[in-house]
Amino acid sequence: MSKVCQISGKRTRSGNNVSHANNKVKRKFFPNLKTKKFFLESEGVWVELKVATSAIRTINKKGLEATLLSAARKGTLAL
Repeated sequence: MSKVCQISGKRTRSGNNVSHANNKVKRKFFPNLKTKKFFLESEGVWVELKVATSAIRTINKKGLEATLLSAARKGTLAL
């Protein structure tokens, strides 16, 4: 499976390892993804999402339904 957050759309970024001698070697920066189950109260079902830890904090703050609606509007929601 790809390393993409289903809520925020965060994905793997590329960059460089830079040594003390300023040598540059390509590397990847991976998002901090967790697979987590959330309870969707309106439907009465558990939903399993692959989300970044920052998205978990957003869900805790705004609520699951509001976060899902904003992700659907942004186009990052991939169920």
